[in-house]
Amino acid sequence: MYRMGLMALIASDIPGVDRDKCVKMAIVHDIAEAIVGDITPSDGVSKEEKCRREQEALDHMCKVLGGGSRAKEIADLWMEYEANSSPEAKFVKDLDKVEMILQALEYENEQGKDLNEFFQSTAGKFQTETGKAWAVEISSRRRKNN
Repeated sequence: MYRMGLMALIASDIPGVDRDKCVKMAIVHDIAEAIVGDITPSDGVSKEEKCRREQEALDHMCKVLGGGSRAKEIADLWMEYEANSSPEAKFVKDLDKVEMILQALEYENEQGKDLNEFFQSTAGKFQTETGKAWAVEISSRRRKNN
């Protein structure tokens, strides 16, 4: 989430996208995972159950924060991200995928592993021009290293 926050901060301006909101959304997008962990498709948890667990975790985190305007802002940002319901959410979802494949590339380079499944899982799923361009750049660097 830290690297995603930095990506949102350094990205070129995108018309109609609030950079500050993207930075905040990048920071809070995984807040529920602090409690439930990173539930992946291979864990065998239904999408409905994953959503239920994460919503419960978010509600708990907001309660721990004492409710109020900051907790509401965090909850609203998280829910907007989860619903993919704004230009900012779409951009931050792309940053999440970009960060994942960038991390996969780093692991491949450092550990000599083939992590192609991460690249395949994001192929064709980028929603923004910036996300698409950054993914192409990462893929081109991957090809140079192979």
